[in-house]
Amino acid sequence: MSPLAVSMGDPAGIGLELAAQVWARRENAPDFFLIGDADAFARASRRLGLPEPNMQRARSISELAFAPDALTVLDAPLAIEETPGAPDPVNASAVITAIERGVEAVRAGAASALVTLPIAKSVLHDAAFAFPGHTEFIAHLTEADVWDQTRGPVMMLAGPSLRVALTSIHVPLAEAVRTLSRERIVHVTRIVGEALKRDFGVASPRITLCGLNPHAGEHGHIGREEIELINPAAAMLRAEGWDVSDARSADVLFHEEARAGYDAVIALYHDQGLIPIKTLHFWDGVNITLGLPIVRTSPDHGTGFDIAGKGLARADSFRAALAQAAAMAARRASRA
Repeated sequence: MSPLAVSMGDPAGIGLELAAQVWARRENAPDFFLIGDADAFARASRRLGLPEPNMQRARSISELAFAPDALTVLDAPLAIEETPGAPDPVNASAVITAIERGVEAVRAGAASALVTLPIAKSVLHDAAFAFPGHTEFIAHLTEADVWDQTRGPVMMLAGPSLRVALTSIHVPLAEAVRTLSRERIVHVTRIVGEALKRDFGVASPRITLCGLNPHAGEHGHIGREEIELINPAAAMLRAEGWDVSDARSADVLFHEEARAGYDAVIALYHDQGLIPIKTLHFWDGVNITLGLPIVRTSPDHGTGFDIAGKGLARADSFRAALAQAAAMAARRASRA
């Protein structure tokens, strides 16, 4: 199987430090190559007191070559040298190029999956980046590719004991409620069910739907979304053969016994899903994009500008993202 591609993320954040840590201590880590600025990676290694990395630089995907003791770097050079903790929009073009080349490498078969290090959306938006984040941008880059299942993107956050997918992501809470629909719930749940089978090896997925209102609406006494939207969507999905629950009160869904009863849960707004996953798996959670022709994962945290350059960043989530991407890519390859 081809190695994983890793895009550098914002060079002023902790992403390159995470890659440097894992590369220096890569026992049991999947093989990967970096897409980004090779000199910035070397500087990150030096800041951490790590050995000077042996690197093989490539200017294009066709030049990629791999050696056992060298990190291959597909170069996406920065406009100016990074300052840890001080992101600069002038480097946005290199950050975007790294993502684009990562997608291109997977599509070309040079990489088995893409692992994206964290970006700063506000910095990219200052440079006229037209997408809310990685998820939507990668969906755009792959929208013309053949895909024979329900097309995403859908964001899932996953750890060893919990998988949560979201019907809405980075939108205000009022908008998440206003735009909730039967169709959206059905669409997201289909994608999650297909991904559980295809990418996680779950033969008969069990999926639970969160209620929107306290106590799942109390039979309409505390809101009617469960009666009018969520439960009808669940009935439609069950008619298609999916094992999907009606809306359940979110405050009782995430303790250990409840988690044993499902393979994934669908949350109806951002914090409803992210609070439990980050409580249980703050260090080893993984952000996964479902429903796309390529496998993409990411650490479940941001750029860490406040600790960049200080040697404080932990690579647990990045390691987990590499392992998750490799496992998903292997399952897809076995089905091809």
